[in-house]
Amino acid sequence: MAVRAGLTPDRIVEAAAELADSAGFDKITISALARHFGVRDASLYSHLRSLQDLRERLAVRCAAEFADRLGAALAGRSGRDALAGFATAYRDYAVAHPGRYAATQLPLPAEQAAASAGHRRMSEYTYALFHGYGLEEPDLTDAVRLVRSTLHGFAALEASAAFLAPRPLDASWPPMLEALHTLLTAWPHRP
Repeated sequence: MAVRAGLTPDRIVEAAAELADSAGFDKITISALARHFGVRDASLYSHLRSLQDLRERLAVRCAAEFADRLGAALAGRSGRDALAGFATAYRDYAVAHPGRYAATQLPLPAEQAAASAGHRRMSEYTYALFHGYGLEEPDLTDAVRLVRSTLHGFAALEASAAFLAPRPLDASWPPMLEALHTLLTAWPHRP
C-alpha cells in the first residue's frame, strides 16, 4: 500500500499525467488515482475540488511542458528552419505523450487560460512563428488554424497507426513541411 504522507496536488497531477499517457486522457478518474496511491477517493478530494479541477490543473501543467518544447525548438531559428523545429517538436510531444497532449487541448475557463503561463507561451510561440512569414490579421489566424489542424491531424493519425501506406512517415514529413513553408511564404494576403 502506498504511503499517504506527502500526497500533494502536484503529486496527484503528475500521477494523472502518467495515467493520461498510458491509458488515455479520458480514463483519468479520481478513483483510478486513488487506487494508484492506495488511498480512498476522499483522500484526493482534500487536495482537489473535483475531477474537472484535476483535469484543468493537468492541462495547465502539460501546456507548460509543451511550451518548453516549442520554445526550445524555435530558439535562434527563423523561416523554414523555425517551422520545421516547431512542427517536429509539436509532433514529437503529441505522439510521445498522447494523454498530456490531449490535456493541452482541454478548453479552460477564460480567467484560468489567461493565468496559465504555458498556454500564453504556446500562443506567443505560435504567433511569433507566423509573424516571421509576414502574416498579419486576419491571415495570421487563418494560417495558424491551417497549420495547427495539419500538425494535430498528422500526429493523431500517427499515434493511432492510421497511416496504412507502406511509405515511412519520416519520409513523408520533410516534403509536408516544405509544402507548408511554400504555402506560408505565398499566403494570399487580403487587401
